[in-house]
Amino acid sequence: MISNSLSARFLWLVVIFVMLAEVLIFVPSVARFREEYLLARLERAQIASLALLASDGSIAGELAGELLENAGVYNVVLRRDAVRELILSSPLPGQIDATYDLRGVTSLELMRDALSEMLRNEPRIIRVIGDPVRQGGLLIEITLDTEILLAELWDYGRRILLLSLVIFGFTALLLYLSIRAFVVSPMQRVIRSMSDYAQSPEEVSRIITPQSRIREIREAEEALHQMQNDLTGLLRQKDRLAQLGGSVARISHDLRNMLTTASMLADRMEMSKDPSVKRAAPKLVNSLSRAINLCESTLAFGKAEEPPPKLGQHRLMTLIEDVIESEKLAVSEKAEITFLTDLPADLKVRADGEQLFRVLHNLVRNARQAIEATGKPGVIEILAKRAVSEGKQGVAIRIGDTGPGLPPKAREHLFEAFQGGARKGGIGLGLAIAAELMRGHGGRLELIRSDAEGTEFRIWLPSEI
Repeated sequence: MISNSLSARFLWLVVIFVMLAEVLIFVPSVARFREEYLLARLERAQIASLALLASDGSIAGELAGELLENAGVYNVVLRRDAVRELILSSPLPGQIDATYDLRGVTSLELMRDALSEMLRNEPRIIRVIGDPVRQGGLLIEITLDTEILLAELWDYGRRILLLSLVIFGFTALLLYLSIRAFVVSPMQRVIRSMSDYAQSPEEVSRIITPQSRIREIREAEEALHQMQNDLTGLLRQKDRLAQLGGSVARISHDLRNMLTTASMLADRMEMSKDPSVKRAAPKLVNSLSRAINLCESTLAFGKAEEPPPKLGQHRLMTLIEDVIESEKLAVSEKAEITFLTDLPADLKVRADGEQLFRVLHNLVRNARQAIEATGKPGVIEILAKRAVSEGKQGVAIRIGDTGPGLPPKAREHLFEAFQGGARKGGIGLGLAIAAELMRGHGGRLELIRSDAEGTEFRIWLPSEI
């Protein structure tokens, strides 16, 4: 509705402010007009009395009455040399209702008397006292009827009101047109751009181009332009990631089949009589089983259906030793990496053993690869203890390393899938899966620190879910 539009509301503000200005202008104006009217009557009365005094009293009768009529007064009293003298007089039609002394009167008193006169709005007889002009005496006092004064006051007020309305109408029209041109129209353009962009956010051509010369609106257009650019980029990225996710799911499906075949062959290797083969075969079978589980988990992640954990009591030391033994085999010959553990030997966790192994293995593998990338010796430390978090009993596991730390961009989206991995070349799936697995346990995976001295993650698992 037009009454709810920005232009209409500005118009109403103009009405209110103009009416307020009208009051602030009207009252002092009528007060000034009344003062000047009374001062003019005093001056005319003084001239009439001086004319009578100059004639040595020869002016009398009808001529004296004519002087009073021209002055618009009934009586004139002039005080000279401390002598108060009635110079001109005529019969009063009634009693004197009020006396006003214009000598040293304040603006507030003038406004009060003018408003009182207009609100009373009935003729009356008043006495006015003032100073004679050009030092024509010490004091002059007149008596007059306010009928003419009232008529002229109201006529002056109407003219002031009419002028204010003309100014108001012209100002309101200019303001309305200005608001439409400089504010409403640019805002409507922004709104149209937003609606048009919402219909097809993937099209770059629908992104707004900042054009306004008004600083605030241009800043809004630039912010909208940036937001639309970012959103379009994110939508394209999500589309590419969705396609990539489908490809990864298909690759994982085929890879799972290949690994299953390899696992069957590894089972046969256990029957070999070669002692070294017998020792390596179980580890190979375990590695292949975990690879198959990883493929299946990747497929589940692509469907947003990570399988629920199969909870049980597991000895944490055993899981950590398996992880460390697996990673020691993967350490390159040139790398010098020390693995340290600090946890109670009998500490058990309530978790899905396979899923917790995957999480620990992912964190330790990332730490190993980060240290190897530096070409310097390093330490990977795993600590665990019973802890209380948010009023719940549980187990806290810390995995820290002395690597170079994570880059700032990686820390921003560390636990988001396909947003960049914790290491160079990573696709960012491992930590996303790890965080999701821990949430499924009722726990959490969080980054404690990552700086030039290394990186530390913390896993917290509740004792009961």
